[in-house]
Amino acid sequence: MSSGAQPQTSGRRARYPGAGAVITGRPSRPALVLWALLPLLAGGCGPSVDLREALEVTELAGGWYDQGVEDGRNKLVPSVTFRLRKTTDQRIRALALNVIFKRASDAEGNLDEVYLQKVEFDQHDMTASMTIRAKFGYTADPPQTRAMMLQNSQFEDARAVIFGKQSSANWVELARFDVPRQLLTK
Repeated sequence: MSSGAQPQTSGRRARYPGAGAVITGRPSRPALVLWALLPLLAGGCGPSVDLREALEVTELAGGWYDQGVEDGRNKLVPSVTFRLRKTTDQRIRALALNVIFKRASDAEGNLDEVYLQKVEFDQHDMTASMTIRAKFGYTADPPQTRAMMLQNSQFEDARAVIFGKQSSANWVELARFDVPRQLLTK
């Protein structure tokens, strides 16, 4: 065949020499599905919501939860309970939370992180009460009681930092909470 771009045809398909592409008379099923889903996929690219302005952390409380006995030692873990309230009429979808527990004396070091992939709001623009507990905490050998652990000179206070994120946006800090030295059993 000459070097001109004359297609070789056979039925409804046309092939151009040297090219890997195939041109057909109608779009393939996956292409039709993609075109049908395109408006739905583009819907996630709507206007972004400033979560600092759109959400309020309410009913914030916490303490040190009695995790029981682990490997023969008493264990306490930091715990925080809160709700989120929407302060805007804008729709917030695909809200994720990340609660980071840190040593209060160490801005860089994390004790633990807890990730919630999806947080839902009720008809009153509030979330259910959420209790988030770290997996890591402090342990002590008996006969040291849990109350004694909280008073120990080696015990370090913790801080919970609550972050929110919508879709593919960046994480936004919503609240900081210094976990009080209070024993929680529930």
